[in-house]
Amino acid sequence: MTQEEKFSEVQKALAEIRPFLNSDGGDIELISVVENVVKVRLTGACVACSVNQMTLKSGVEMTIKKYVPEILSVVNVSELEDSTEADYIPSLDPDDIVER
Repeated sequence: MTQEEKFSEVQKALAEIRPFLNSDGGDIELISVVENVVKVRLTGACVACSVNQMTLKSGVEMTIKKYVPEILSVVNVSELEDSTEADYIPSLDPDDIVER
């Protein structure tokens, strides 16, 4: 399956689950599909929901894998993680970690 086909199939999966999210005041946006990792952004009521990680894994990820079985994981990203500003956030060097 090509990258474009995966993206299209993931869009179909999200269209299937979106009504459930909408009914609770939330929504989901597809950000990217890269190397079998799907990045999405939960919006609306989903942002502050206490069970959004369960929804992401049990609902969204399962539905996406039904359409594209080779997907390894689904990750929720924040506004910053999708912006170009994230390119300027320095990575943590493991040598900088200090044991206490």
